[in-house]
Amino acid sequence: MIRKYIYKAGEKDDGRKISSYLKDRGYSARILTTLRHTEGSIFLNGTEVHMNEMLSPGDEVEVVLAEKASDKVIPTEIPLNIIYEDDDILVVNKPYGMPSHPSRGVAETTLGNAIEFYLEKKGQAGIYRCVNRLDKDTSGLTIIAKNPLSGAVLYELVKNREVKRTYFAIAVGIFDEKEGRIDLPICRKEEGSQLRCVDRKNGVRAVTNYRVIKEGKTHSLIELSLETGRTHQIRVHMSYIGHPLEGDALYNPNKCRMKRHALHAGKLAFEHPITKEKLLFEADMPDDMKEFIKDSFEEKR
Repeated sequence: MIRKYIYKAGEKDDGRKISSYLKDRGYSARILTTLRHTEGSIFLNGTEVHMNEMLSPGDEVEVVLAEKASDKVIPTEIPLNIIYEDDDILVVNKPYGMPSHPSRGVAETTLGNAIEFYLEKKGQAGIYRCVNRLDKDTSGLTIIAKNPLSGAVLYELVKNREVKRTYFAIAVGIFDEKEGRIDLPICRKEEGSQLRCVDRKNGVRAVTNYRVIKEGKTHSLIELSLETGRTHQIRVHMSYIGHPLEGDALYNPNKCRMKRHALHAGKLAFEHPITKEKLLFEADMPDDMKEFIKDSFEEKR
């Protein structure tokens, strides 16, 4: 995969090094180091130069990012529901039951495998960068960065909580408080366990906001937004306050009617890493959640 970026220096850039100029445009230290050691990466007004070259107003800087496909992710032909695509990012509606990343036990049937196959077929294969990883059984929107620069910028946006994620879930029970903010620290329940728990002494701060948008007799449809991004955060918080997610075999093991936890990443809002355009994407709930709502959310009498 080769991606080229062209910039024009302004008056305020007079006398600046190219390395400093690019750092302000989101190039991470790792990318800058790679560019320094790669021939044919930096050009100033059409001539290849080093990173410490000084700029003058009106100068044209061309950056060539070249990257080979990773041999750690095996390309596999799996259908993808692509919501948006350009030269820098992909936004995909991930189905439930699909892991985001390959692992020792699941090497060829993940979102990563599907993405690598898709990009390889287009001649754009590179390293797989899933910006907002979803649990295997969580469906919904996830961002894939197609090159190192878009990845570096997006990871910073996530770190600074500038990627706004909205989830929809079916929770067990009827809420007394129809909206609220849960600010409770989370940590691993015990070493080696995949379970997380609320732990006020040893946990890391986790904040979840929820709002009830529909009620049945035994369940509630809720909208959630996160101020932090801890593993299993929504599932742990909702279980702790007495409203575990329907189908959650880890945190509600005795009363599951659905075959997976009913959680869907339905909205994503963020600034495009390169163009800076404000983006908003939505993905409808999958059929299993719709069917549960239709069958179980009878009107209260």
